[in-house]
Amino acid sequence: MKKITYILACACMMGLTSCADTFLDLEPLDSRTDAVYFKKPEHFREFANGFYGQLLGWRSGIMEHMDLQSDLVNSRNGNQAYLGYGTLTLGYDDARWDHYNNIRTCNILLQRGEAYSGNQSEIDPYLGEAYFFRAYNYFYLLKYFGGVPIITVPLDTDSPELQKPRNSRYEVADLILSDLQNAISRLPKEQNIATSDKGHISEQGAKAFKARVLLYEATWRKYNKTSTDYEGSAGPKSDQVNEFLEESISLSKDVLDDEVFRIWNHNNELDNLSSRYLFCLEDGSQTGGYGKDSNKEFIIYSVFDRVLNAGAFSLNNEMNYIYPTRKFIDMFVCTNGMPTTNNEQFKGYQNVTDEYQNRDYRLMAYVGGPAESIGSTSGYGDQKFRNPIVGDKKESANYPVLRLAEVCLNYAEAIMERYGEITDAQLGISINKLRDRAGVAHLTNALVEKIKKQLNSEKELSEIMLDEIRRERTVELYMEGFRYDDLKRWGILEETLNQSRLGRVVGEAGYSTPFKDASGNPTSKYDAKSYVYGEETVITGDGKEHACVVISPKANSTVRKAHYLWPIPQHQINLNPNLKQNPGY
Repeated sequence: MKKITYILACACMMGLTSCADTFLDLEPLDSRTDAVYFKKPEHFREFANGFYGQLLGWRSGIMEHMDLQSDLVNSRNGNQAYLGYGTLTLGYDDARWDHYNNIRTCNILLQRGEAYSGNQSEIDPYLGEAYFFRAYNYFYLLKYFGGVPIITVPLDTDSPELQKPRNSRYEVADLILSDLQNAISRLPKEQNIATSDKGHISEQGAKAFKARVLLYEATWRKYNKTSTDYEGSAGPKSDQVNEFLEESISLSKDVLDDEVFRIWNHNNELDNLSSRYLFCLEDGSQTGGYGKDSNKEFIIYSVFDRVLNAGAFSLNNEMNYIYPTRKFIDMFVCTNGMPTTNNEQFKGYQNVTDEYQNRDYRLMAYVGGPAESIGSTSGYGDQKFRNPIVGDKKESANYPVLRLAEVCLNYAEAIMERYGEITDAQLGISINKLRDRAGVAHLTNALVEKIKKQLNSEKELSEIMLDEIRRERTVELYMEGFRYDDLKRWGILEETLNQSRLGRVVGEAGYSTPFKDASGNPTSKYDAKSYVYGEETVITGDGKEHACVVISPKANSTVRKAHYLWPIPQHQINLNPNLKQNPGY
């Protein structure tokens, strides 16, 4: 068998002393062959540590995962414009396909595990990590391409599997769910992971991730059916929608009931800005003394350290060019838990500070106030993830791949999608934990009845409840890479994105709005000459018509159903003509 080089600690995103110590005083790993490696449990542990570099983090093209150019946020740097505005086209190569390299490393460990002559229980946790990361990578590919070839063994350059046709999305989903179940049965509980090993995947982490996959695939099938399948793709054995939703509910509930994780809420000490500081926790010196060890909300995360594994990403600089939209700002409810329309708590837009009053704390935490928005194209700035006290390229907060807040949201949404109703008690253990941190009244069935009357809506109460749960999800998970996926699995990507992106209310007598002048300099006054797309009059959050600055007009957007999936790269089709292209490319 060919000699294989194993790149472990130096590529490990864990990057902390516990990870580095594993490799002290070891013989050079690149000198090891299969004949002498994978003989002891520590060999499997060392190899599995290398998987953690596969997790999303600050150094993995993070700006392409923040839902920029969506209906919620615009980026001056143009990140993700190809999807946000419908200019996604067939390309020769696509780095996303490189996730097969990650899958190959998982397959290596799993194959060597089958041949391990010792007690299998000794290596079970590392096999669990391999199953988890294989599922993690296949889910990434599923979201972008739909069905892809399933490869479960390490391949050589002449392996016949390289000419395999695509598997259907349903077969890929089955593999992902099977792998995650194998991970759940082998991984340790979070409570049993040593402090020095925190950041490794736990049983609860695999459960939460499986619940995410189940909800994603159930709603994709419910709202899209087979409309995105490539020609010749095998259909599902059954739609499995209700089955998937029920398991997602059960797994989410298991995690919610486990007190090892909890929502990070220190509003009393942090001026109601817990939702801001949660994402920039380091040694505690910038966050009221609260360091990373106080964070029990992150369930799966990439670990960074300013000395051993700095983020090395120009985060604060990048955030200067991110501008939330009018639509997003209007999504924040008032403290009474109600939308802003026809709500006496909402103060309107006459003065620059008016719309910030009596609102969800996340508005100030994620967006910031008027002073933090000066110079913005939309009139609003961004504060989420930003840590201005830390020097450029030294930001080293952990990156959340999956946190308890998402589990709360998945649980509530899955219940509504499955049963069309949700009890106040179920809302109490999920959505309302987030609303407590946000400083707004609980979402209840009685409140939904009030909302129906307030909006004079013709929708059924169940529709309004689902809308409110989706609103909560949109606000809470802003810029964490969920918006495009959510719009696709709900089947509303085109209708949502083929609209104008607007900014602050402008142009009315007495309005003072922080923008930039014709020379691009920050100013407290709106200068119409600075905005090539002018203004558009729309109904805003107060239920009235107002002129708003246009960030991008409707004419710029040509999103279509084909954009729910990426095209298979032409280079891959050239290498393997058996790969069918996705529809519309």
